[in-house]
This record gives sequence, structure tokens and C-alpha cells, in this order.
Amino acid sequence: MQIDKSHIIKNSVIAFAMTLFFTCKSNLEDVKQLSMSANDPVGISDSINVKRTDSGRLSANLISPKMYDYSNRMFSYSEFPDGIVLHLYDKNDAQTTIIADYAIIYNNTDVIDLKGNVIAATPTKDTLFAEQLYYDQSKEWLFTNLPATYRSKGYVTSGNGFDSDKDFKKAEILGVTGQFAVQE
Repeated sequence: MQIDKSHIIKNSVIAFAMTLFFTCKSNLEDVKQLSMSANDPVGISDSINVKRTDSGRLSANLISPKMYDYSNRMFSYSEFPDGIVLHLYDKNDAQTTIIADYAIIYNNTDVIDLKGNVIAATPTKDTLFAEQLYYDQSKEWLFTNLPATYRSKGYVTSGNGFDSDKDFKKAEILGVTGQFAVQE
């Protein structure tokens, strides 16, 4: 019995095509799963207590019940949906405390965006009330361009913004809308 060469080639091509057909699968589901996970956080943490030091000295302490880590994004950030307490320390370890209902730390800019019932209180009991406040960690500067109320020794001042160093030594209400004296 003689085998024709064209028959061998034909069967080889069919076997090769069938092998390719059965080994290739649709990656559509994998692609969908990848695109969905790009919107999800890369990590979720509970009970956060992060300390930042400068030359071996504690400069900040951030406490939060939950953190979502979006470092998988081009403009990476960490989100604190359940609020934060941020303690800022000066060179004498005096503590300024800032609380907020929600916060985002933008990793590329080192800025913390604090939102919702923001209260900042200094060791001398000066207090800032705002709906949003930014803290630039590298410059150690607090600011907002939204309405804010600042209570300092003997005065309550309201305005359309706030600008200050973290120690409130250079605190300034911008666009003052009202000021009145209070008895201590």
C-alpha cells in the first residue's frame, strides 16, 4: 500500500490546525477581569496607625479605621473613607490635631486632602473649622479656598479661605467675612 505525499501533507495541516484551534481560547473574560481590577484598590487596610519622622523626630501620626491603596493608578493615592485623625508635631513635640470625615493622600504630590467636618486644634487651643482643608506634608503647610472659621485667643474670624504653617504661627483667614470678640 502506497501513501500519497499530498495525503500526508493534508493530514498534517489538518492536525496542526486542529491543535491550534483547541489550544487557543478566548481571552475576553481575562481582559474584562483585568479592566475591572484596574478600578479596584490594590490593597485594603484596617486600623491604620502611620508615623512619619523627620531626622529621627516624630513629625506626624495618621490614624484611620480603613485605608484603600490605589498605588496601581498612574496618579497614585490612598483613600480614607471612614475619616482620619492626623497629629502634627512641632520641634518641641507640641501637637496640633486635625480630624476629618474623609481624606485622600496623593502620593506624587505629598498632599493630604481632608474633607467633611474638618477641625484642626493647636496646643494653644486655636481652632479651625472647615469643610475642606489641604495639608502639604513636604512644605508643612495648611490651606483651603473654601469657607473657614478660625477661633484664636479672644476672636472668632470667618472667611473664604485659610492659609497657615502647621503650627498656626502664620495663620491667616482669607477674604474675611466676619470677626467678633469672645470672652475666654
